[in-house]
Amino acid sequence: MSVQIIIVLILNFIISFIGTLAYSVRMVGVRTGKIAVSFAVFNILMLISRTAVTFQVPILTKFIEDRSGASNLINIFNLIIVVSGIATVIAAFLIPTFQRIFFRGVLHFSVDRSIPKLVIHSFSKAGVNYIKDCVAIPVKENITELNLRKLPIKIIIYNLITVALLTVGALAPIYAGSIAPDLRATCITLSSIINGIATILMSIFIDPQLSIMTDDVIEGKCTEKDFRTVIVAMVGSKTLGTFASLLLIIPSSYLIVFVAKII
Repeated sequence: MSVQIIIVLILNFIISFIGTLAYSVRMVGVRTGKIAVSFAVFNILMLISRTAVTFQVPILTKFIEDRSGASNLINIFNLIIVVSGIATVIAAFLIPTFQRIFFRGVLHFSVDRSIPKLVIHSFSKAGVNYIKDCVAIPVKENITELNLRKLPIKIIIYNLITVALLTVGALAPIYAGSIAPDLRATCITLSSIINGIATILMSIFIDPQLSIMTDDVIEGKCTEKDFRTVIVAMVGSKTLGTFASLLLIIPSSYLIVFVAKII
């Protein structure tokens, strides 16, 4: 395996890992009563994720350009998706630990009001010791006691579709460029269409509903337990959506090539 692909796998792991942890930010916001601050602190991790995305695409594109037409390219793309799915599962397992750490981080930031001080404190002896104390194993009751009647099924399905589209939208255009090298630039440009559909679903159907639920918990209209059930279900749908993209990568790539030829 080339160094380029190893780097892409690492970057993709980071992106999916942080993306999964993002679902727990609202839970911390509810518990601290500081939703805006929670998202502001989480932006530190999102900055890392966005930087990883910035490097991932050109590295993977260059690798494909050097090996256009190679028969094992689809195996590489499938491996990238599988690694993304594994990162999602690992992040889901670590959410209880992350929530405890992030809870303290939000409170610390609310006092010092400085991101640099928060970062420095995280690497201090006291910060490291606190992180060790926060390690927690997920409670099985969070899964076995899920109240399916409280789940917004449509939102869960929309989230699954959105995750699958975002995963395919990042990879299918690049693979499509290997199928039709003469249309590579057009294929890569078409990624904005797939990502655009996913963004519309997220902006219209998912984020507003989650925001309403978050406010309902704070106002006492919804219990924290029911809200946690929704978060668990959203993480589960993200995992399924990531692995579902394995079935979409090839048809999506050929569809992109088809569109690139007719426009």
